[in-house]
Amino acid sequence: MNRHKAIILAVAVSASGTLSAAGVNAQTFQGYRCADGTQFIVAFYEDDKRAFMQIDGGAIPLAKRLTLSGARYSGAGITLKIGKTGTTVKHLKRPVTACESS
Repeated sequence: MNRHKAIILAVAVSASGTLSAAGVNAQTFQGYRCADGTQFIVAFYEDDKRAFMQIDGGAIPLAKRLTLSGARYSGAGITLKIGKTGTTVKHLKRPVTACESS
């Protein structure tokens, strides 16, 4: 969640005390562990085509890229591929590594 959405959500919760289903975007979070020891969390929001990855202590938005099958996201030197055969990540100058959801 970017900083502006977090602030708006916090203000809405404190002002109303409750949240309505229409006032919050649906979201999905998934944690991964990779063969090379890398760990990260990816968040997907209903109204946003990007994936938001938390890796190495920072949050990085990854733009959705064109692919023939599965999903591919990239940005800031990171490429995340999610397909039927599994998930891989290429992080900066490290080689591509296989990852599993945790």
